[in-house]
Amino acid sequence: MTVQTQLQQAIASAQSVQASLTQFSLETENQDAKQLYENLATQQKNITTLLEGRYQQVLQEEPQFNQSN
Repeated sequence: MTVQTQLQQAIASAQSVQASLTQFSLETENQDAKQLYENLATQQKNITTLLEGRYQQVLQEEPQFNQSN
């Protein structure tokens, strides 16, 4: 498994976690839990953004990965 594939999988997983947290915040009526889920979703979005940045960096550093896209 290439670094590119691993990063793509990590990004997809991070996006899935973010979506789940957002869904939890929408489904709960407990305001403390809602705030917690919203905060965690925001943190997860930041993690996803960092992973996407690393993915773009790998594509720039390893031109052969661009050819397979």
